[in-house]
Amino acid sequence: MTAPAQTLTDTQTQALLLKLTVLADDEIILAHRDGEWTGHAPILEEDIALANIAQDELGHAGLYLSLAQTLGGSDPDQVAFWRGPDDYRNTRLVELPKGDWAFTMVRQFLYDTAEALWLEAATRSTYAPLAEIAAKAVREEKFHVQHTALWVERLALGTPESERRTQAALTELWPHAAQLFQPVEGEAELTAAGILPDLNAVHARWTDLVTRHLVDKCGLTLPDAPATQPGRDTHTHHLAPLLEEMQSVARQHPDAEVW
Repeated sequence: MTAPAQTLTDTQTQALLLKLTVLADDEIILAHRDGEWTGHAPILEEDIALANIAQDELGHAGLYLSLAQTLGGSDPDQVAFWRGPDDYRNTRLVELPKGDWAFTMVRQFLYDTAEALWLEAATRSTYAPLAEIAAKAVREEKFHVQHTALWVERLALGTPESERRTQAALTELWPHAAQLFQPVEGEAELTAAGILPDLNAVHARWTDLVTRHLVDKCGLTLPDAPATQPGRDTHTHHLAPLLEEMQSVARQHPDAEVW
């Protein structure tokens, strides 16, 4: 028999709602960027693999938003398709244009490693519904890390041109990566209660793992990162056109119920 879910205070509920929305926003936007490679990846097998990764990310967004809905949040489709750029809280890391293949693989590796570590820690959440969805998602995310880590290594240690592109991608992306570990309002209370993982601990593990892979194994150089990051409500000019494209069908046919 499943144990009853931990009772949350009103403050904890609002903070968890925000956290789940933030997590889903990152997944939705990155999935769209990955989907832009469909039909254009360097080899057919990778075309399918990256499309599957994008589908997994959307699946994780659905898990987060469905849990949020049980806490009083909106319908997941409404959250995804009927908010503008001012309401999205994704990181700038995921909204940047897809770039070349090296850019996509480096970004995916940085993101997937962070998500896999967070999900692994979230499986030990004292809030059972979150622990359950983390246990489902972490298996897929570990595969993503393995896949993208191999691609980053292959590109970094390949030809001089592939190494140049991989280093250029890392140089552009690294300054945005720390935003993945920005806490939301009220997160400290959720962490103290064991509901959410300790972001500082996850960040430390992430830094160690990605540094060992990117620097020690792949021979890349980590650029300097800014001491502070703008909030998640500050976006690049790339988000608005992405959402316009992503939401176009839903907005053109707002009354459609079956697709």
